[in-house]
Amino acid sequence: MRITSLGHSAFLLEGRDRILIDPFLTGNPRASTTSDKVDCDIICVTHGHGDHLGDAVDIARRTGAVVACIIEMSDWLEKTGVKSVGFNMGGTATIGNTKITMVPAFHSSSIGAPGLEFSAAMAVGMVVDSGKVVYHAGDTCVFGDMKLIGELYKPDVALLPIGGFFTMDPRQAAMATGLINPKIAIPMHYGTWPPIEQDPKEFERLAKKSSKAKVVILKPGEHLEV
Repeated sequence: MRITSLGHSAFLLEGRDRILIDPFLTGNPRASTTSDKVDCDIICVTHGHGDHLGDAVDIARRTGAVVACIIEMSDWLEKTGVKSVGFNMGGTATIGNTKITMVPAFHSSSIGAPGLEFSAAMAVGMVVDSGKVVYHAGDTCVFGDMKLIGELYKPDVALLPIGGFFTMDPRQAAMATGLINPKIAIPMHYGTWPPIEQDPKEFERLAKKSSKAKVVILKPGEHLEV
């Protein structure tokens, strides 16, 4: 599998299918590409905030990709003409050749539709199995049941927010790495705006104390083969 950082929390996973996660590209000062240049088969959205839902609707309309998300968001997406699979925590959806399991995250969620903002149920994490197992934590704080996520799904790679303010900071994310016990940990959701400025090297230093995971820091546009 090839894992490419597109900036902020957006990643493209190229395994048995092409899976785009949290495609916030338009308006993202750290985006490595634009929404019209991304091709994918599946789009995973962890929650409704604009820096995660992002360009999902436009990309899905252009590519015909199926959006995997929590059921309440799926109901809204279907009204926009987008094909989606809505499921819930603990559930697994098989889309194409990929299995996607929805797991908890501790965060809020809303969608800022034109002229209206409404609740989009709750934020989630996604465990994506498309040849390798990748856990995208979405936006969250650290929580003890991350240990269960690690034990149940044994992720090869964990994508973890480290920005603080809205999510975990490097210290919490390092603790999360120890709970999850992935082979590789990749920091995300930092450096996009001043409130979430962080040094990923600090996360790397702390994670080495709490786990055996290899920390890989990907700049937007860089990729990793796993």
